[in-house]
Amino acid sequence: VQLQASGGGLVQAGGSLRLSCVASGRTFALNTMGWFRQAPGKEREFVTSINWSGAGTYYADSVKGRFTISRDNAKNTVYLQMNSLKPGDTAVYYCAAVAVDYKRVRPVPNEYDYWGQGTQVTVSS
Repeated sequence: VQLQASGGGLVQAGGSLRLSCVASGRTFALNTMGWFRQAPGKEREFVTSINWSGAGTYYADSVKGRFTISRDNAKNTVYLQMNSLKPGDTAVYYCAAVAVDYKRVRPVPNEYDYWGQGTQVTVSS
């Protein structure tokens, strides 16, 4: 099983980026998926998650109103649209997936079973 994240880059404050995470090796159509981020010297932190149907989404307070998670189960892909980016959003962004179908999880890293390799997002001031 692999999760391949892409779409990171360097952007000015106020700009936008769209991250993608493509899963292979199994389907995650019935599984919660999420995005986490880790800045240098800091712990990995929850950003957002989406349930299997896409009807349930959850966001960290720091990104509410600016970031939007979505998924396309036919493509086994989850997206993260990031708008109004701030320098504080600079981090490596990781996509993650829960192994058990329909399982509801807490917004912490150890609830997720599969991880992508990360994609760097850098926001300049």
